[in-house]
Amino acid sequence: MAVDPDSFRAAMARFPGAVTIVSTAAGGERRGITATAVCSATADPPSLLVCLNRKTGTCAMVHQTGRFNVSLLAGDAQDIALRFAGAGGVTGDAKFELGNWSADSRGLPVLADAVATFSCDVTATTEAGSHSVFIGRIVELSIGDAEALVYERSRFHRLQPI
Repeated sequence: MAVDPDSFRAAMARFPGAVTIVSTAAGGERRGITATAVCSATADPPSLLVCLNRKTGTCAMVHQTGRFNVSLLAGDAQDIALRFAGAGGVTGDAKFELGNWSADSRGLPVLADAVATFSCDVTATTEAGSHSVFIGRIVELSIGDAEALVYERSRFHRLQPI
C-alpha cells in the first residue's frame, strides 16, 4: 500500500528536528536555506548528511562548489529560521541581512551565535526524489553554549532538561 504525501508530512511533523541553516558561497554571492534534514553520518571521518531540495539555489550552489556550512540555530533564532525558510519572500543573499553572519576561514557563511557550526567538503552525493543528499566531511567546526532550536508539530521549541 502506497503512503500518500500528506500522511507522510503529518507523521514527520511529529519527528522533532534540530533547526539549521545550510549555507554556501561562490563568486561573492551567498545562499542558504533552513533545514531539519541534517544529521551525523560518521565520526571517522567526522561527516554530516544534509538533504536539500534540488529546486533551491542553495542546492545548486553546493553542487557547484562542493562545499557547505551548517549552522545549528540557538533557541531564540526563530526569526532567522523563518527568513531562510522563505518567509516574507526574501531570497538569495538578502536572507543574510538578518543575524550576525560572517565568513569562516574558507569563505563560507557562518552564524556567529549558532550553537555549533560545521564547515564541510562534499564527499558523496546521491539523488532521492526531489532532494539531493550530500555527505560532507567536516573540516572545521565551532561549538557555542546556547540551547538548540527544535521544530516539531509545525512549531519551534526550546529543549528543556527533564
